Amino acid sequence: MVLTTGLFFLWGVANNLNDVLIAHFRHVFSLSDFQSGLVQSAFYLGYFCFAIPAALAAERLGYKATVIMGLLLFGGGALLFLPASMQLSYGFFLVALFVIASGLAFLETAANPMVAVMGPAEGSAQRLNLAQAFNPLGSIAGVALGATLILSDAPGQGAAGAAAVRLPYLVIALVVLGWAAVLACTRFPRAATQAEGVSGPIFAGYGALLRRPRYMAGVAAQFFYVGAQVGIWSYLIRYAEAAVPGIGAQQAAWLLTLSLAIFMLGRFIGTALLARFDGARLMVLFAGVNIALSLLAAMAGGVIGLAALVITSFFMSIMYPTIFILSLRGLGPLTKAGASMIVMAIIGGAVLTMAMGLLSDLAGTIRAAMLVPALCFAVVALYARAACRAGPI
Repeated sequence: MVLTTGLFFLWGVANNLNDVLIAHFRHVFSLSDFQSGLVQSAFYLGYFCFAIPAALAAERLGYKATVIMGLLLFGGGALLFLPASMQLSYGFFLVALFVIASGLAFLETAANPMVAVMGPAEGSAQRLNLAQAFNPLGSIAGVALGATLILSDAPGQGAAGAAAVRLPYLVIALVVLGWAAVLACTRFPRAATQAEGVSGPIFAGYGALLRRPRYMAGVAAQFFYVGAQVGIWSYLIRYAEAAVPGIGAQQAAWLLTLSLAIFMLGRFIGTALLARFDGARLMVLFAGVNIALSLLAAMAGGVIGLAALVITSFFMSIMYPTIFILSLRGLGPLTKAGASMIVMAIIGGAVLTMAMGLLSDLAGTIRAAMLVPALCFAVVALYARAACRAGPI
């Protein structure tokens, strides 16, 4: 259980280290906001491409083998940062990020259900909540690692700047590959290792799901939510540098760390609120607040806009799991196929982060990019309002 819980921490590190890379590569390679946003595009494209293969692997090989495959891909992608930095190739870095994300797709697809089956059924929810609590801790650690080892107030360009990523990604690779070796040598409960064989619904179920408007609305809501979350965190350092003259990238990265801590706090408070209030109704309220905060960040700028952007993290906290639960409600035997399509919906992090960068370049200010998250939260609010009619979750 300890080894499996550590997986949640590890992919949190990888996910949010990207936010640091965007700010760093923008200086190193003299990129536009659109070009720097390709970091997230390459990353989340890996999730999109490998969500279904990961689900198939979990059924054919079992959860443990799928997790080990994911760790090997994760570690291999991290090692690719070394030749990418030596060749000074932005495209090579994007390939490395795609490989990392393909590994994380395997991890996320297998680790959640593996935690659930490793013990008595009545304690599965408690075990899963405990494991998930380590994910935002990994996110905070990833940003702190990047702020300390990668960013500086006077980032170098060219080879000197690219070399800054070698040490953190080498450390990550060694830890991840070591974790895979320990997992391979550890005896797991039979439920975590047995193969089920490929079942019919994993293939046939997708056509049926496409004919369910309520489910597809949930997939769309998840697409826009993830786009808003990834976009805000990706450009927070950039926004801070523009909003507060004199602030360096390293100092701005600590504001991102604060945002992630607020997000984690929101997870705990949101969980407590969900015990008393309907999830869909609460999400309508939270999405409405974030529409206002995103518009404030787009219009006001300065310290006020920056504070508004940081606070959005609190109100984003319940959205991903709540949309996930609402979307899967009533799917029955289609639940496994439905879950993999919702994982695929995080391609929104690639598409909408890129759209934010393009809007920033066209408008000549990063503030304009925050209109995209405002639109995304409006879609989430509309979905949550429609879900209220279906009753409490």
